[in-house]
Amino acid sequence: MRTKGPMTSARSQTAPAGVRLQKAMADAGIGARRDCEDMITAGRVKVNGRLVTRLPAFIDPARDTVELDDEPVKLVELTSGTAAATAKSAPRALTYVLVNKPKGVITTTNDPEGRRNVLDLLPPSLRREERLYPVGRLDADSTGLLMITNDGDLAFQLTHPKFGVAKEYRVTCVGLATAEQLQQLKRGMYLITPAADGTKNSKRASVESVRVIKRLVDRARGDRTVLSITLREGQNREIRRMLARIGLKVRDLERVAIGPLRLADLKPGQARVIGKRDVDKLRAATLGED
Repeated sequence: MRTKGPMTSARSQTAPAGVRLQKAMADAGIGARRDCEDMITAGRVKVNGRLVTRLPAFIDPARDTVELDDEPVKLVELTSGTAAATAKSAPRALTYVLVNKPKGVITTTNDPEGRRNVLDLLPPSLRREERLYPVGRLDADSTGLLMITNDGDLAFQLTHPKFGVAKEYRVTCVGLATAEQLQQLKRGMYLITPAADGTKNSKRASVESVRVIKRLVDRARGDRTVLSITLREGQNREIRRMLARIGLKVRDLERVAIGPLRLADLKPGQARVIGKRDVDKLRAATLGED
């Protein structure tokens, strides 16, 4: 029988069984585990018809049903037996792609409005690859470096705050930023984010570093300041919200680096498969900051 209303977890927290809900969703190709966690806490996920808004939550992919935005998720079943053991032991080909996301392209791959998303930037041969998803997020108005992969473990390490992998952004603001404004940014601040249940959560936001790349005095187009901002832990639209708090409006925001990998000569809309050397650099960055 289906029960209305939210529940804390899909199974008892005292005797968890199966796999974590966010991992099962990631294995199904919904997104990186961190993104799936956000979907759950935002009240978008149901298990066996019941809303799940808190973690940890455990499910059995062979028995339980999961819905995202009231649409069924096709889970990957892990059952006992020879066939399952063979499937688990067989190595799955892992794919790693860097893309330069243009404006107007969304990061989510589940959009009821059917807007263009980052998977549309991949060549047809890669689009056929199952369970590829973007790592982390860039809002529709932001541009720059984004990774797409089917390696859930690396995706988790690149996005989870405890690993603290640096992401660098080039930000153009309206007006000439003052030294006091930049000091406020360096000191950090608390940002309030509404939760799925209507409450508001306050969480500290801070930057790893901020520096002025250049100041542009332009009477025709308006004065602008170009900043380099590095984050170790990102909240939703964090840079835009922090700059707004100190009186700076973002005109353009571009991610130029993820850990040791940089945007370099990758043009807007282009995608490039990366090899073992670059992947090893990313893994080293997560180990170095753990």
